[in-house]
Amino acid sequence: MVKRGERRVDGRPEAGPLSVLVLVQYYAPHRTGLTRHAQQLAETLAAQGSTVRVITARHDTDFPRRATERGVFVRRLWAPIRVSRGMIMPFHPFAVFAALGKADVVSVHTPMLETAIVAVIARLRRVPCVITHHGDLVLPPDRAGRFIEAFVRRLHRFAMRLTTAAIAYSDDYAQHSTFLAGFLDRTSVITPPISIPEPDPAGVAATRASLSPGGGPLIGFAGRFVREKRPDVALDAMDTIVQEHPEAVLTFAGEHQIRYEDTWQQLAGVVDRHAHHVNFLGLIEDPQRLADFYGACDVLLLTSDTECFGLVQVEAMLCGTPVVMTDIPGGRVPVQRTGMGELAVPGDPVAVGRAVLRVLARPEVYLRSRQEIDDALGLSHTLARYEEVLRGAAHR
Repeated sequence: MVKRGERRVDGRPEAGPLSVLVLVQYYAPHRTGLTRHAQQLAETLAAQGSTVRVITARHDTDFPRRATERGVFVRRLWAPIRVSRGMIMPFHPFAVFAALGKADVVSVHTPMLETAIVAVIARLRRVPCVITHHGDLVLPPDRAGRFIEAFVRRLHRFAMRLTTAAIAYSDDYAQHSTFLAGFLDRTSVITPPISIPEPDPAGVAATRASLSPGGGPLIGFAGRFVREKRPDVALDAMDTIVQEHPEAVLTFAGEHQIRYEDTWQQLAGVVDRHAHHVNFLGLIEDPQRLADFYGACDVLLLTSDTECFGLVQVEAMLCGTPVVMTDIPGGRVPVQRTGMGELAVPGDPVAVGRAVLRVLARPEVYLRSRQEIDDALGLSHTLARYEEVLRGAAHR
């Protein structure tokens, strides 16, 4: 009988701590849903006794090349070349090859340019590879963007043929993903790890007073000001909303001047047209401040054309704030499962505005407790299921 912590003949842990290599394009303190997902997974596995190593891009030279952060060994590689939002790391294959010598399983977070190379190296080193797919790559609809999308899609699908397992956020997204199509038999669905503090009443009151001094409805928008998030739809939806609520305010929380896109510059005229009803907070990095922001909002608005899940909408729900989400694969799942919001036609500002008005008219219909959100989405089981998939891959 194999006891906890002992190793089998093939070198894989039967029940003891794992040695996990996590590969991700960006890591903390970079702030996106993808990086927060990878960080929480890595730190939780480390806290449970596993050895976790992260290899990522050194996207900011202020960050150390090597460090131990909350029990996780982080190595940041030189990344001199940018391709749209991606970064090319010339020494990535060599670093991965060496690190795989100490790993039971490798956890790859896509989209990532090096995914196919990683899959080949993992196969050569006989280390199982598990891909967590955070969404199909969507770039600006110009010729370069379409070329990069097609190129990365081919590389990722090649990588999938070599991997042991894949993880998707929902069945809905997996079935519509160009990347996962044809590989559903090896895809597990696991809700992303999401946690946020409860809003502080004093912080909520102060936030609301500063953002909506006129006392009108406060509509939140959390996310990067990029084309795929369709901030133009959110802005134009205000034309419908202010007809019934002249004091309504739309507040953007997130980076709005993005180096790899010119969406902010292109929408400057639209922003100016709605200037009396719009403000910008920038990126909120402190979890408590973010929770207070959600708690201060009457509704959170997501107008994306594509969304794997929309983690911010679940964060808002956990803070007691209903959402309006576009009716798109993956993104619609939290609203469908919890009933805590409305779905609207993608790309239609009038439909989005009317959905917001429905929520503002009867907010009590959409309220759910934190426990109800957890039960509907299975948040408390997320990390246990992740470890189950990683351990299963290591044993396979």
